[in-house]
Amino acid sequence: MKVAMVTGPGKTEVRDAERPGVGPRDVLVAMRACGICGSDAFYIAIGGVPPRQGRMPLGHEPAGEVVEVGDQVSGIAVGDHVVINPMVAPGGIIGNGGADGALSEYLLIENAVRGTSLEVIPDHIPWEVAALNEPMAVGRHGANRCRPKPTDKVVVLGAGPVGLGAALAFKSLGVSHVVVADLIPARLSKALLIGADAVINAADEDVVKRLVELHGEGETAFPRNPAAAGTDIYLDAAGVPDVVNTALAAAKKGATLGIVGVHKEPVPVELVNVMSNEITIVGCMGYPDEIFQVTEDLVANWERYQLIVSHTVPFENVDVALELATTPGAADKVVVTFP
Repeated sequence: MKVAMVTGPGKTEVRDAERPGVGPRDVLVAMRACGICGSDAFYIAIGGVPPRQGRMPLGHEPAGEVVEVGDQVSGIAVGDHVVINPMVAPGGIIGNGGADGALSEYLLIENAVRGTSLEVIPDHIPWEVAALNEPMAVGRHGANRCRPKPTDKVVVLGAGPVGLGAALAFKSLGVSHVVVADLIPARLSKALLIGADAVINAADEDVVKRLVELHGEGETAFPRNPAAAGTDIYLDAAGVPDVVNTALAAAKKGATLGIVGVHKEPVPVELVNVMSNEITIVGCMGYPDEIFQVTEDLVANWERYQLIVSHTVPFENVDVALELATTPGAADKVVVTFP
């Protein structure tokens, strides 16, 4: 079979590998789609991570079709369409430095347990939508960590794939009003199409002022914040300092700031503001419980999720897909598809 992997700093190749053998507790999946994550750009840039630096398989957003099933596996049959949890592979995290990656023609799921390592989805769900299951679980975890109530007013700052997934998650959890803010008009248009109640173009609008217009004024105990917004939850899905600064400048007393965007540099925070307004700041990483929580909503609302995918590229052109996905501003969500 063919496997896409990092072979050195800034270098990727498609190499030949042995098709995995299937043990009694294993399932072999023929890949049908795999999304490309922003973290893949990091792995490529540094040449992979130890112990597989210089030879690291890529891909951790998989969806595929079951082609072999071990005789001790229950609840899974040949021909099933499945989404996969890359975090529970016995051989290491799939595509994140483990022994296997999903940007390959086949993926062995060892010790396969339905609902833990993989889940069956209906056949009518497009493969590129199924491949969103993993990044959408990241967005769902971010929403869950903020513990929203139906009456809450929320703003998601950043309308990339995870930010849009978080907006969908907040709506799925019954939140009454969800705003999405970004700098790119096309992303904001997508946010409205997937169900956001309003959007803010941070390139030419005052985000705090607009939030006050949308959510009303909130109480503030910090004198440097002249006007707090009535927003209850801010979710940073962009990973840039300005987003944190904007959220804290707008935050009312008792607001929550969730951080799901990856920050590559330290961000100074005015802690007197955090103390005075008793702002809760929560970190969000991965999806401890959400990988298959999100699947039900993905299946029920797949047409909305499909809007998140900006490009599909066949595996035979995986080098083009990787370059597209790792070039800032070139694409929103790239999914590699297989025959």
